[in-house]
Amino acid sequence: MKVILLAGGLGTRLSEETNKIPKPLVKIGKYPILIHIMNIFSFYGYKDFIICGGYKHEKIINYFRKFSDFKLINKKKNQNIFFSQKKNWNVNIVFTGKETNTGGRLLFLKNILKDETFFLTYGDGVADINIKSLLKFHKKKFIVTVTAVKPPGRFGVLKINKSFVNKFQEKVDNKDVWINGGFFVFKKEIFQYLKNKSDSLEIDALKKIAKDKKMNAYKLKKFWQPMDTLRDKNELNNIWKKGIAPWKRSSKK
Repeated sequence: MKVILLAGGLGTRLSEETNKIPKPLVKIGKYPILIHIMNIFSFYGYKDFIICGGYKHEKIINYFRKFSDFKLINKKKNQNIFFSQKKNWNVNIVFTGKETNTGGRLLFLKNILKDETFFLTYGDGVADINIKSLLKFHKKKFIVTVTAVKPPGRFGVLKINKSFVNKFQEKVDNKDVWINGGFFVFKKEIFQYLKNKSDSLEIDALKKIAKDKKMNAYKLKKFWQPMDTLRDKNELNNIWKKGIAPWKRSSKK
């Protein structure tokens, strides 16, 4: 099964880093978050990657030219295919356009993807997730399985009636709240919902699929965190430096 990584966005909320490099190349410890994500899938035996590049995609290509023993084994229009004998990874970096939306990036791969089922996730979030359990949970009758996660309770909440504050809540009670955490399983029927490069995966496809009752959710109650801001980056680096990173995979289970 192939693993699709969305890595083409501008990353404007992390502009301190993304002025020079795409967000998936921002480092946690010694390695870009992109490599951390790929290691999660690789640990469970999924090593055939397609990276959807866009903004500064050439930086991702250059990174793999220098990373480990990766060698460029094939070059096609908009594709640079690398292979590492040491890691046994196949990595296809596909330029999907600088201003293409998330759904459009996936649509760009329609003729490349021949598998009935594939994984997809965002190139800026890590999780303590068992990929084999995720796949086992995926039911054939659904087009999509999304990993549902709890949102971090970062912000205080004000309940307002006109200009009067009825309630001040310092920490959000997210007991019954779940959000999209990435780490999807898709069937090829997803392409029935995507038409243009401007299509949003989340709005133009997933919203309609949910309405059609063809999506289910794998509830992840373990660690999950995106890297949206400098604060997120610093927090992930602090976790990594302490040697307690829940997403780290170091030995075969």
